Amino acid sequence: MTSRDDTPRAFQPLPGRTVDRSAAYEALLRNLLDLVGVEAPPADEPAGPPNWRHQARREVGKAVTRQAMEAAEAGPVPEEWFEPLLRAAIHEPNPSLNRQLVEPLLAAYGHQRVRLALIAYLDTGSAPDAAGAARAWYWTHRAYPRGADLPTTDAVTAQDAQSELYHHTALRRFVTDDDLDLRRCILPGLPLDPRMYPDAMHDLVTQAIRIARTSPDDYLRHRVEIQVAAGSC
Repeated sequence: MTSRDDTPRAFQPLPGRTVDRSAAYEALLRNLLDLVGVEAPPADEPAGPPNWRHQARREVGKAVTRQAMEAAEAGPVPEEWFEPLLRAAIHEPNPSLNRQLVEPLLAAYGHQRVRLALIAYLDTGSAPDAAGAARAWYWTHRAYPRGADLPTTDAVTAQDAQSELYHHTALRRFVTDDDLDLRRCILPGLPLDPRMYPDAMHDLVTQAIRIARTSPDDYLRHRVEIQVAAGSC
């Protein structure tokens, strides 16, 4: 067990995925390009598939955001776009680049719907899908209605309730599912201060800390010490 004086001060980067879903992800992006009516980028991009995916994400995001902004004139964003866009955001392996899909989702369908859908994937989805939901969740924290400069009281209240539900769901999944990628993706957004949970969940917090500290994975062991130290301040 790491002593307080030995607590690491800098976060390690989130390791790469343990399962390669790039083929499925590219299929989702191609489907989205067809759905939103955008021409697919050339398949022979000099930089290879990563550059193609970047171009595809950007074009899909621009089309969805444009539709959301023009909803008054052009009609609402089609309902049939929601699930494919959500699944593409979940499949994106990079925890920074998924922002290009999550933010258009929020603009088109609203924070509440997107956040509740991600919680559902975290709760009952496969381990890879739950891990992707945890990565996507990071970009959903702003409770600003479109065009507003400050969050409304109702938006903040709803966001707080959703965040609490997410944390409870994430804690249970972290403890009960031993998939390494899932645990790596959940831990950075998981509060480890028992005071943030009801009394009945305090034992789960203890279990989560023990699981991370005794894991053979260096990332989990490193990350948990920083979060425990931060929660005890």
